[in-house]
Amino acid sequence: MTARVGIGYDVHAFTEGDHVVLGGVRIAHDKGLLAHSDGDVLIHAVCDALLGALALGDIGRHFPPGDATWRGADSRLMLRAVQAMLQERGWRVHNVDAVVVCERPKLAPHVDAMRKLMAEDLRVDIAAVSVKATTSERLGFTGREEGMAAQAVVAVVPR
Repeated sequence: MTARVGIGYDVHAFTEGDHVVLGGVRIAHDKGLLAHSDGDVLIHAVCDALLGALALGDIGRHFPPGDATWRGADSRLMLRAVQAMLQERGWRVHNVDAVVVCERPKLAPHVDAMRKLMAEDLRVDIAAVSVKATTSERLGFTGREEGMAAQAVVAVVPR
């Protein structure tokens, strides 16, 4: 087998708060994300994609919302744990392509920082991590600013 591909998706509703965390980056915002951990939809989608590439289930299986260990946790810890699972099984990340869907906050100024942190955690060059942002043109729950979502596609290859 030369490569495997996985896809991930995550969504969280907005709640009271003063920031969101995306790709490990704290971004000022007039709302927060309702979640058991820090609510990092970007990292959660990437984790799900990586787990899916190796048929290891989903993020909830490995980091259950009922487990107090993950209450308020930094999602980068989850990403590092998933990267370790890949490594233990003889795989490595080839590339990540992800998109965050939200009307606000504007993410362009933070994309490079997100890419850098995720590349560090995944032990790949920053060139292997793509992060994009888009709006949903005011349609649906993201368009009404009720929450935010992220999708990710990853490729993994043998080490």
